[in-house]
Amino acid sequence: QRCHCPEASVTMVRGPKKHLKRLNAPSHWMLDKLSGIFAPKPSQGPHKTRECLPLLLILRNRLKYALTGKEVQQILMQRHIKVDGKVRTDVTYPAGFMDVIEIDKTDEQFRLVYDSKGRFVVHRIGREEAEYKLCKVKKLEVGKGGVPYIATHDGRTIRYPDPDIKINDSVVFNLKSNKITDFAKFDVGNMAMVTGGHNNGRVGTIVHREKHKGSFEIVHIEDSAGNRFATRISNVFVIGKGSTPLISLPKGKGIKLSILQEQAKRYAKE
Repeated sequence: QRCHCPEASVTMVRGPKKHLKRLNAPSHWMLDKLSGIFAPKPSQGPHKTRECLPLLLILRNRLKYALTGKEVQQILMQRHIKVDGKVRTDVTYPAGFMDVIEIDKTDEQFRLVYDSKGRFVVHRIGREEAEYKLCKVKKLEVGKGGVPYIATHDGRTIRYPDPDIKINDSVVFNLKSNKITDFAKFDVGNMAMVTGGHNNGRVGTIVHREKHKGSFEIVHIEDSAGNRFATRISNVFVIGKGSTPLISLPKGKGIKLSILQEQAKRYAKE
């Protein structure tokens, strides 16, 4: 469909893109260059295209339950896989940060979190921990009929939240009852994980919060090894009260090692 306006001699396209070239896929998916031209294009869903991991990659590339995309489709169509307590059959469903993946057949539960290098880890958790997830509060408003509600990072709208819950706080959301059971304030001294930017995946305690009118607020974080770093407030996700996390952390506990520390660790193994 071509637009014949004199100022716009651009070919118009119909609808959203359906394909994703392999080289354009997010690098944290860790796909190799040569085993195909395309990558799975994530469906529309609760997480952004470049901040999610499609179910196909979780089952085939990470958990190794399938060898091909067709096998993943067969597993999903048997309704074995639940994301946040709901059966999902879409091969490219976008699972994202903090999502709980359950496989009843094998009695396994996983949580998607970042490692210290900012890559998704399918982190194995117990059955008790799989009953809840943490959600960051993105929006706090009063809706129709004077009903207060919050909107979370994973696209949920929760009505009548606790009046103490504010934007940037994290809520403990029970996946069975669909209710908030607890919350962690965005305060100095609380534990947080960075979910974007150069320090993606690092975990530490919030030390200082800089407010810049008309610009980005900057948060300073110190990890348990004593390293300090700063990032934008939009990248900070509170995961604990004080120094105790509300979820279990993957290997490395979110501490980024220098190149020399990594080298020493590798040599110690050998």
